[in-house]
Amino acid sequence: MKTLDDLLTEGVEGRRVLVRADLNVPFDKEKPGVISDDGRIRAVLPTIQALVRSGAAVVVCSHLGRPKGAPDPKFSLAPVAERFGELLGSPVAFAADTVGPSARSTVDALGAGDVALLENLRFNAGETSKDEAERAEFAKQLAAFGQSYVDDAFGAVHRKHASVYDVAKLLPAYAGGLVLREVEVLRKLTGEPERPYVVVLGGSKVSDKLAVINALLPKVDKLLVGGGMCFTFLKAQGHEVGKSLLEDDMVDTCRKLLDEAGDKLVLPVDVVAATAFAADADHDVVAADAIPADRLGLDIGPESTKQFAEALNGAKTVFWNGPMGVFELAPFAAGTRGVAEAITRVDGFTVVGGGDSAAAVRALGLDEAAFGHISTGGGASLEFLEGKDLPGVSALESADG
Repeated sequence: MKTLDDLLTEGVEGRRVLVRADLNVPFDKEKPGVISDDGRIRAVLPTIQALVRSGAAVVVCSHLGRPKGAPDPKFSLAPVAERFGELLGSPVAFAADTVGPSARSTVDALGAGDVALLENLRFNAGETSKDEAERAEFAKQLAAFGQSYVDDAFGAVHRKHASVYDVAKLLPAYAGGLVLREVEVLRKLTGEPERPYVVVLGGSKVSDKLAVINALLPKVDKLLVGGGMCFTFLKAQGHEVGKSLLEDDMVDTCRKLLDEAGDKLVLPVDVVAATAFAADADHDVVAADAIPADRLGLDIGPESTKQFAEALNGAKTVFWNGPMGVFELAPFAAGTRGVAEAITRVDGFTVVGGGDSAAAVRALGLDEAAFGHISTGGGASLEFLEGKDLPGVSALESADG
């Protein structure tokens, strides 16, 4: 892949550069328009700043949420443009559409060192269309805004979308620093990682992680399973899980995985079981094989946290994806915090696999520098580890000739 450094060496002064960023930030549920975690904006700043310093006019594009191919005010990137400007230290011009009159006039007004952000790409049906002609037409309109293209949106490279895949075939294409680092890190995990290699998986559903479990089990020394997905495994062992999250149609699959994995696959031995999904609900620590029928597990328990930490002690490579419990609610955050803190103590290469795991690190106030790498793309990370082709990465590789 050609890289941002290659582009800067070639020279960008006075030229327009289209940058695909991942600005899909979360918002405060109780305060509309207030960004609750600006980590993804901060992550792309080095690329934007490097282009600005080199005299480029930078046109940034991104998606936010899942609008249905038409404008929807609750998914507008306007608040992101404002925060972007604050972090950048200079105003970011905002286009009120993607490729329409506002976008064209905003881009035309850019001078060297200026930055603009287009409205949510997914407000245009062509961005995510399965119809290649419709997608290509939208890509053509986007590509008209740049003389070069930089993809620094690792969180979107697993999508065959216009701004990720098709634009890279229309303009000289380069990998931004984020994408380059992510690919380097994940290739290290899929190559010959230093052992012991321990993977920690959480999150809600086994079905979401089944492919990566199948891909990783033959390669890891230990696979620690927490979060809502652990209850389907506990059910497969014949245990009562009460009102806990359960995928009935995955129980047989989990049973087979347990048989195949042996002692490689480690489940919680205790959980925090509550009367309701609420911060003020009554809750107690119970054995994983003794969850009351009228309660639901919302976190791994202290003994499980201790055992997971012991399994991580001595590891040389760690990959973590998915929280151990409902960390957003204080009574059910201890498991995620305890496991995360154990990962920071690992004397080896540690990777946080994006998504909710990365959000948990920031929400719990943990030192991001204590982890070897924090991915910006949960789904993309998992698909890479599964061995799937990532369209955005493939497009960048083929762009190199």
